[in-house]
Amino acid sequence: MSKNCLDCGLPVIGRIDKKFCDDQCRSNYNNKIKNQNNSLIKSVNAILLRNRKILEKLNPEGKTKTTLEKLQKEGFNFSYHTHQFTTQKGSVYTFCYDYGYLPLENHWFLLVRKVE
Repeated sequence: MSKNCLDCGLPVIGRIDKKFCDDQCRSNYNNKIKNQNNSLIKSVNAILLRNRKILEKLNPEGKTKTTLEKLQKEGFNFSYHTHQFTTQKGSVYTFCYDYGYLPLENHWFLLVRKVE
């Protein structure tokens, strides 16, 4: 019984449990599998990183106010964040890694940076 390489489809010669004809095919096959599994993670992380860069750009001092319009103009995506923090007073800060925001009245936002 002849087995074929999982990557290129050529017959595999050697041990009975061998799945690939050479190291290049093994590497190609595993890279394809890894890329398929990680595509969603990569796209979500790209959005999170873009959000973080926007918050960093609009908040160079570590704490400032900005408008909803400015965030939207920069391309901020409010659907994605890494975590939320609720203060003792009940205010909910939403973070993209170390930069966060707190919605205020009249479409204003308080931008903050978490310092460790």
